Amino acid sequence: MALNPSPADAPAASRGIVKRLLAWFKTWEGLLLGILIVVLIVNSSAVPAYLSPGNQVNLFILYIEKIIIALMMTFIIINGEIDLSVASLMGLAAGTMARLFEAGVPSGVAVVAALGLGLLCGAFNGFWVAYIGLPSLVVTLAGLITYRGLTWVLIEDRSISTLPAWLNDLGQKPLVGSLPLALILFFGLAVLAYIVLQFSGFGRYVYAIGINSDVARYSGVNVRRVKMTLFIASGFVASLAGLLYAARLGAVRSSTAEGFELDIITMVLLGGVSIFGGSGTLRGVLLSILIILNLRNGMGLAYLSANVQTGVIGLLLILSVLIPNLAGSARAALARRREARIAEAD
Repeated sequence: MALNPSPADAPAASRGIVKRLLAWFKTWEGLLLGILIVVLIVNSSAVPAYLSPGNQVNLFILYIEKIIIALMMTFIIINGEIDLSVASLMGLAAGTMARLFEAGVPSGVAVVAALGLGLLCGAFNGFWVAYIGLPSLVVTLAGLITYRGLTWVLIEDRSISTLPAWLNDLGQKPLVGSLPLALILFFGLAVLAYIVLQFSGFGRYVYAIGINSDVARYSGVNVRRVKMTLFIASGFVASLAGLLYAARLGAVRSSTAEGFELDIITMVLLGGVSIFGGSGTLRGVLLSILIILNLRNGMGLAYLSANVQTGVIGLLLILSVLIPNLAGSARAALARRREARIAEAD
């Protein structure tokens, strides 16, 4: 015979739910949600229609290329590495496609060549990191400079706006309802990234290597292959984002996507991904993306200059690294005191 819960159990269950909610709000993701709510309230008080679906979709479209790369950057940083070359590679891929099309190469071939270049550049970065053992910070910083320099060689100080009409249509016209191709790609990539990171063996390897690559290697994980795969994927995603950006703007310059890496890395680190690797979730990164999108838009509504906005994002980047480290140190100190008290009591 089934037992029906007594009326006295209902308040206890409610209290349990409240406790779990309060505990969640004490986590980093809970803090991010609280910050997001505050930013949305402030912005919507300035613009009554701010929270309308159309405005939020437009916000995503404005930053969609950065958001797509942030998904891939999450894997890279959880793995204990970093890729500073993504924005320069965006510009190089877009510049290569535009220059080839301008030279009379068929548009489909130009697009495939640009994507292939992204794969090669990603493999180049991955080779030095995974097989030679150089720090990814150094390798990708060199890539940032080199790829940007190659873009200047290709385009010089001018703008190429003679892009394929079908590419401009894909970048500027809705594909499904009011959603452009880039936004649809983001939703697909976000679902795929979540499944791979949370439920696949590859995702477990990414975390394991970020925690301790030597232990992962001794456990049978092919560390080199995982790192190489991540950098190749990063190169491909960056080149794809570069083409999407060119399609949306309808033109390519040698400075295309310059400085994008600041927002991209901040999105990941503010989302709770440890700069040292081994921890972090896509849920936190998605919350961080929403915060940065709406914060930048709010600063624009307040007529703050681009330099001030960049300074604020830079400050967020510092805080996103500093606060978790301080919190971890505080928890460790409290744990040591607790152990000391227990030892004294014994």
